[in-house]
Amino acid sequence: MQFGHDTPDATVQSAKPRGPPPRYSDVYPSGPLRKITGVRLPRKSPSTLWDVSIGDGKISAIGPHTPGHPDISYVPGVLHASERLLAPSLCHAHIHLDKCFLLQDPKFSDLEIKDGDFREAMVLTSKAKSRFEEEDLLRRGRQLIEESIQYGVTAMRAFVEVDGEVKFKCLESGLKLKQEFKDICEIQICAFAQLPLFSGEDGGDEIRKLITDAARREGVDVIGSTPYVEQDEAKTIMNLRWISTAALFNRKPLDLHLDYNLDKEKVPLIWATLEIIKAQNWIERNGKVITLGHCTRLTQFAREDWNRLKQEIGDLPISFVGLPTSDLFMMRTDEGVRGTLPITKMIKEYKFNAAIAVNNIGNAFTPQGTCDPLSVASLGVAVYQAGTKSDSETLYECVSSRAKAAIGLRWTSLDLNIGDPADFVLFDRTNVGWRRRKTIKEAVLDGGTSRQTIRNGKLIAY
Repeated sequence: MQFGHDTPDATVQSAKPRGPPPRYSDVYPSGPLRKITGVRLPRKSPSTLWDVSIGDGKISAIGPHTPGHPDISYVPGVLHASERLLAPSLCHAHIHLDKCFLLQDPKFSDLEIKDGDFREAMVLTSKAKSRFEEEDLLRRGRQLIEESIQYGVTAMRAFVEVDGEVKFKCLESGLKLKQEFKDICEIQICAFAQLPLFSGEDGGDEIRKLITDAARREGVDVIGSTPYVEQDEAKTIMNLRWISTAALFNRKPLDLHLDYNLDKEKVPLIWATLEIIKAQNWIERNGKVITLGHCTRLTQFAREDWNRLKQEIGDLPISFVGLPTSDLFMMRTDEGVRGTLPITKMIKEYKFNAAIAVNNIGNAFTPQGTCDPLSVASLGVAVYQAGTKSDSETLYECVSSRAKAAIGLRWTSLDLNIGDPADFVLFDRTNVGWRRRKTIKEAVLDGGTSRQTIRNGKLIAY
């Protein structure tokens, strides 16, 4: 999807400095819920209230709420929702844990944006990485996770860079945060090569060794790379072949930043990627899910290109993740045209597996935005001209069920089926009056900032 010359912001409760910080689960203790009463549900009439029963962290029953019955909200394990909207929890399908809040952190205050382009973002990030230490990695990463949970996030794929500059600093901090938050947020750690695997002074030998070691580390869930940073086409193909082989060998999902350009003259890497994946017999060898982020070059596709892509993918477990907040800031031609994947069109017209995500928070790649995935869905209303009820439900799924599916996680349907995980977000406080969000469409158009988060049937954020 392309746009002409130029075209969310939520108030978050910043964590107060503390040291050493307590575990987040100690700050927000919660026993298991047995029932949530008096809720509005997606895809049901907003004038009807329901009770949702929970057992073993899953939805065990859903039935009509009967007003006037004795109040049982005081009973342990019962949460009275006061007619608020209960919806599946949110997910970051693609977020960089180690590079967050660099523009806000006093430690990196000298690294200001001046040009606002990709080259400068790489330079500023490289300078920041040279100063990374465990203290600031944990502090910034913890802030991102805490704010995300407050917004309703219960799962995320977190990228941490591995290279000759940072070695395993980012990875080790990410693994510590994964362990710290394991009871309340499912964090997939992706060991990620942002820098070339085959270019550079040593031909990429060091970073390949580091990624090889990282892929074997306990707690590393995914490996990925950025093939387009290589110095020529031959090395780009080598990057694709090496990282996909490593994923197969280590039986890990693969996540690629791919085709990050708007150049009609460049042959999209997606075709070479699919050729390599098929040659490796990915399905026959039980390869894990493959997630492709950015892919802005595909905005130049005509209908026949989309049809060819759908046919070429076939049964391969491939999902696309659009990153509109970053793409619209970074991807612009000399004529001022901007582009990001047309996610809603890809889903509705071509039946691709697709989602949208935040990507970066407060750095030179994406200076604007918050940790709220729903703000990206709200942006999507304008980006994709998607204002109908059906569009809103699709956009919500793109930061919820579709986002979780894109990274291979279990998920809760908007239909809230029996047996689905009891992972929810409960919108608004009880005193907002007529501004209370009653439907998914209202939540997408303006999700507000006051939410409660429930994971595995436990209230984890108030």
